[in-house]
Amino acid sequence: MSHVRKAVIPAAGLGTRFLPATKAIPKEMLPIVDRPAIQYVIEEAVSAGIEDILVITAPSKKPLEDHFDRNFELEALLESRGKTAGLDQVKAIASMAKMHFTRQGQPLGLGHAIGMARCYVGDEPFAVLLPDDILTDNGELLSRMISTQASTGSVVVAAGHYPLEDVISYGVIDPISIADDVIDVASIVEKPALEDATSNYGLAPGRYVFPPSIFDAIDATTPGVGGEIQITDAIAAMIASTGVRAVLNHNNRYDAGQKLDWLRATVEIALGHDELGPGFRELLTDIVAKHGIGAAGTPSTEIA
Repeated sequence: MSHVRKAVIPAAGLGTRFLPATKAIPKEMLPIVDRPAIQYVIEEAVSAGIEDILVITAPSKKPLEDHFDRNFELEALLESRGKTAGLDQVKAIASMAKMHFTRQGQPLGLGHAIGMARCYVGDEPFAVLLPDDILTDNGELLSRMISTQASTGSVVVAAGHYPLEDVISYGVIDPISIADDVIDVASIVEKPALEDATSNYGLAPGRYVFPPSIFDAIDATTPGVGGEIQITDAIAAMIASTGVRAVLNHNNRYDAGQKLDWLRATVEIALGHDELGPGFRELLTDIVAKHGIGAAGTPSTEIA
C-alpha cells in the first residue's frame, strides 16, 4: 500500500460568521476547550500517518504560522518556572509535522486553493482536510480513505448519511453501489434542489484523498459564480478517469464554522476531557438545573 505523506489544509477564509471575534483572530484559531480548532485537524492528520502539511492562508492568518512555530521566549519562561507540562505541550505543537504556509492572494474558490499545492505535492497522492470540520476519531476515517485510495487509485472523498433536508447543503452523491462503507460514485451534484437530490449521502465532513491527476482536472475546470473554481466540479470530471469512491463517516463531526456546532463541539469535547471532564459535567448539570432545562420542562439533574 502506498503511503500518503502530505496533506493540504485550505485556511484562507475570513470567518465572517464569527464576527466580531474574527476581526483580528483567524477563525481557525478560535479555541475549542484548550486548543485552537485547527490543531485538532493537524493532530488528526498526524494520527493518520501524515508527515508533511501545507496550509493555504491569507494575509490575516499569521497567528496560524506562529502557533505551529517555536516560541523560545515562552519556552524559556516555562522552563525557568518549572512548568514542565506546559513546556512539553508547546514544544510538541512545533514538532508534530513539517509545516509549510503559502497565501491564496484572492478568494478564488476551494479548487483554486488546492491547485496552489501542485508544486508542493509533486507526483504523489495527498490528503486535503478542511479546517472547519472537526473530527475526534484519531485519524480513523482519514486512514480508511488513504487505504481506499491506495487500493483503487481513485479520488476518495468523505461522506455521511444525512436527512434529506440537510444533505442538499452538501454535494449530493448518486451511488452506483455500496460495500463495506465505501460508495462507488456515479455522480455528484453540488447543493441541488430538494426534489433533485438523488440520495441521502452527502460530501461531509471535508476530507479528501486525491491522486496527483486532480491538478489537471482543476486546471480544466471553468470558474463559476464569483470567478471561483469549485473542487466538486473537478472531482466530477475525475469519475470517467480514475473513478471516485466515498468512504462513510460514522463518528462525531463538528462544523466549527457554525456558531451552534462550535458550541456543541466545545461542550462535548470538554465532557470527554481527562482533566476537565468530571468538573465540567458537574458544572453543566448545575446550569441545566438552574435554567429548568428538561424533556418535560422541569429542572433536570443529570447529564446523559
